[in-house]
Amino acid sequence: MTPLADSYYHRTLEMLARAREKNAATLAQLAPILGASVARGEVIHTFGSGHSEIIAREIVGRAGGLVCLTSINDPTAGFIENLVGYGTRLVERYDRQYELRAGEVVIVISNSGKNSSPLEVALHAKKKGCVVVGLCSLAMSTTIKTVHPGGQNLHTLADYTLDNGGVPGDAIMPVTDRVSTGPTSTFIGGSLLNWLMISTMEWLHENGHELPVLRSQNLPGSIEHNRAVGEKYKFRLSKQLA
Repeated sequence: MTPLADSYYHRTLEMLARAREKNAATLAQLAPILGASVARGEVIHTFGSGHSEIIAREIVGRAGGLVCLTSINDPTAGFIENLVGYGTRLVERYDRQYELRAGEVVIVISNSGKNSSPLEVALHAKKKGCVVVGLCSLAMSTTIKTVHPGGQNLHTLADYTLDNGGVPGDAIMPVTDRVSTGPTSTFIGGSLLNWLMISTMEWLHENGHELPVLRSQNLPGSIEHNRAVGEKYKFRLSKQLA
């Protein structure tokens, strides 16, 4: 019998390849939108609740990443993500402190696409004139009813949707008749956002724009470099540079 971890490995590679193929056109559409925003000196915002926060933070403040990325942080780590109104208060407070400006991109991650907080963040961003990118499992977001009284799931609110290709419930490997393991949303979601960032930087370079990219602070001179590229964004980043 093939070990379960080996089966998971091979299946996730297949899912990753499908996600790359399925989202290629949307990624190609988004790269110039994000690139033009960066070229205008704007900020890209991310939000994820619960485990989706891991994906939201994946591209923020890291080596090889754009400095002008910042995340809307939930201090409850998603514990009350279905308390209606909480996400609105969260994003309103963030907006007052760091600003959501018309034309900027807000990436909202919710595997199920149904929970209240990410939907409220998306709604507020749209009200401010931002471009909303939703990252979810379409298999879930299109079939599971939202808990939010507005009645819409993330894929119907977003201007653009990236599909992580996950199954309802996220876990793909059955251990017994009643127990499954092997989630895929973080692995594939993080890959989708990294593909998007790489394509955005490629667009910036090909169109003659500067690349405000962070370096690993473990390399000589990198802290000074990071402070320099981050200077004009420092009052708009929720994760401050060292």
